[in-house]
Amino acid sequence: MKSIKNISLSLLIVLLSATCVFAIGAGVGRDGTIAATKGKAKTLAELIEMYDSTACIDCHEEIHDDWAASPHARPMYGTGRTAATMITAMKNGFMSWAYSGVNGPEDVKVEHLMGCAKCHLPQLADAEDSVAVELVETLNSWYAAAKAGKADERAKYEETLLALNINCLICHNRMAITHKWTDGYPQSDTVYGFNEGEHEDEHFTKMKVSPIMNESIFCGQCHGLGPNFELENPTQCATLYGSYLWSYTAEGGHERCQECHMEKSGLGHKILSYSDPTMQEMAVDFDVEAFATRWRDGSKLTPKTVLKVKMTNRAGHAIPDG
Repeated sequence: MKSIKNISLSLLIVLLSATCVFAIGAGVGRDGTIAATKGKAKTLAELIEMYDSTACIDCHEEIHDDWAASPHARPMYGTGRTAATMITAMKNGFMSWAYSGVNGPEDVKVEHLMGCAKCHLPQLADAEDSVAVELVETLNSWYAAAKAGKADERAKYEETLLALNINCLICHNRMAITHKWTDGYPQSDTVYGFNEGEHEDEHFTKMKVSPIMNESIFCGQCHGLGPNFELENPTQCATLYGSYLWSYTAEGGHERCQECHMEKSGLGHKILSYSDPTMQEMAVDFDVEAFATRWRDGSKLTPKTVLKVKMTNRAGHAIPDG
């Protein structure tokens, strides 16, 4: 009888182990990612800590300062308009959809937010649903404080929203490899860029080459193809990478996103677009011709101006887009 119990216990352990492996998902090395080694975040504070990149500042201060001036430093807040738009998207979106299962903020799950968070906060996928609820509450509390003119309260929630960003570890770890079954999963002790070797950091002790870090597909993960058909309720969002592929490279264009938005512009990790005068000049050519004329009746002084404006899109994609 004792041996039967031992066999049953062993079988149960095997089944549970198989279940855990299945829950993590297919692919060798997935269990070595940051999310897998730390476990899913249960609070916003845990999610912020999971991808905290403040340690990078000591050695990469100039790059950090550039990044701090970029939209990637504030994807959940923007100038305030982004956060407000998130609230509108929730109210007019899954909170109004009959079959979403959302009647109030307490019903929101991570998957409800991924229509926006897929790009604005991809690491939200590494959190439990309690974090989604907390994020919705934070957005609503920020908005209520702003409308009520409560500056201190507003600043508190704004600080949290600004801490949820696309930082060093999102780009140089989490999103650094697209073809994971070919190139492997980003590991929790490694930063990915252009070099191989040791990395002087307490936690991230290795450097490895990312096969996509300098390719447009890297940016295309967020600045995407258009409809997000992988979602339960697909959304139509950024089509920039699709435009780049089908309108620019298809016509012989060969420059990469990074060449224009980081290198030729001199913007580095600011990675700006329409808000930057240099990018504006690089993107669009204006040819203006103007002359004065009088129409038909020379006995009456009816001066007119003829204005011809020709605009040429020199960007590698449609304008505007995102």
